[in-house]
Amino acid sequence: MKNYSWKTPRNLFTEEHKSLIEQGEKWMKDTALSCSVVAALVVTVVFAAAFTLPGGANDKGVPIYINNGPFIVFVAADILALFSGSTSLLMFLGIMTARYSERDFLRSLPMKMGIGLFALFLSIAAMMTAFGASLHIILYHKVRWILAPIGLVASVPSILFAFLQFPLLAEVVLSTFGPSIFGKQSDEIIA
Repeated sequence: MKNYSWKTPRNLFTEEHKSLIEQGEKWMKDTALSCSVVAALVVTVVFAAAFTLPGGANDKGVPIYINNGPFIVFVAADILALFSGSTSLLMFLGIMTARYSERDFLRSLPMKMGIGLFALFLSIAAMMTAFGASLHIILYHKVRWILAPIGLVASVPSILFAFLQFPLLAEVVLSTFGPSIFGKQSDEIIA
């Protein structure tokens, strides 16, 4: 259908909401830039930590605490933090280099934002787990009660990030994959 100016509803919507696209682009780029700075810091720290093993290595280059349970936790958490931080960084880079067409705001950009935020949260939690495991390895032999305070303090950044960013993540996921204002459910499945 066309109106009296021979414009389709989509053309009219696009003309009337140009400022919304510009505001959305600015917000997405600002958010992606801020989150990518944090992701880059996480990736840098965990990459350096991978080569600075807690306790050091013997003459053959084998880590001293290789058979220690917390050392395995440290390695696994460091690897998870590195890969999820890199994933997050790539998602936010994808947002900053997007075309920002009207169609991108429906699926592509919100999906990248959701994956980026989730991966960033995962990388922060894994980095703090690696930090706690590292301190446990180093200090447990001298100060046995240190495990509880380490766990408590190391969980603060992850919990704080979750409380601050979870509403945004939930809104992005629900608006992208939830029911629309017309009642139709999304056919896409979050994988």
